Amino acid sequence: MKKLLLVGLGLAITMCAPAPITPPAGAKNGDPFIKEWNTYHSMGCMMLGECKDGVTPILSSIDLGEQYRPWKDELDKIFSSMNQIGIEAYIADAKYFVSATRGVYDVRQNSFFLNEKYLSDPAQLVSVIRHEGWHAVQDCMAGTINNTLTAVVWHDGKVPDWIVRGAEITYELSPKAIPYEAEAMYAAHSNFETADALGVCADPLVSMWDKYPPTPLTKEWLDKNGYIKNKSR
Repeated sequence: MKKLLLVGLGLAITMCAPAPITPPAGAKNGDPFIKEWNTYHSMGCMMLGECKDGVTPILSSIDLGEQYRPWKDELDKIFSSMNQIGIEAYIADAKYFVSATRGVYDVRQNSFFLNEKYLSDPAQLVSVIRHEGWHAVQDCMAGTINNTLTAVVWHDGKVPDWIVRGAEITYELSPKAIPYEAEAMYAAHSNFETADALGVCADPLVSMWDKYPPTPLTKEWLDKNGYIKNKSR
């Protein structure tokens, strides 16, 4: 089955949810306009960079804590590559996140947020980092991170059927998201898969599409828009 680009995905999170609500103008540092936390309003305010209280940049695994040392090499490669690509990574107060949301990648703002509530469970949060980081890889695959498009990376057969079925159940209300989420679910349980792909995206001397041959429809779109001929993130 050929995969089309998903236009304006915008919000790639561990739970299926609608896009965040734009916060009121002027909301800053704790946002006095936030009347109820753990809503799409508060999460949108965080993602847009308007709410900054309790939002801290992540530069390396050190910022997550000593308990993340077993994954140090992988995580440092992920965050270093994000920095080179132009993706900003943060750990944020749990008050911003909708219930059960552990992490989010925003394709519009090229930003990545982790819910600090789950820092005490490093094995789980590492999976979240890989998952949301894979959405950043899909952003790279769509030609450049400076658009609101994402593209599937792998051809059919790469993601095991049992993971595809799980994605179909989890995202049955958002069928267009299923192939994207299935990839991210697989990457979440794969050592260095996300780290290596982000490393390719960050390398100015390597083409994303040489390492990850695009699906037919993605290749057609990339050719048409000059991305394959003129390598660009």
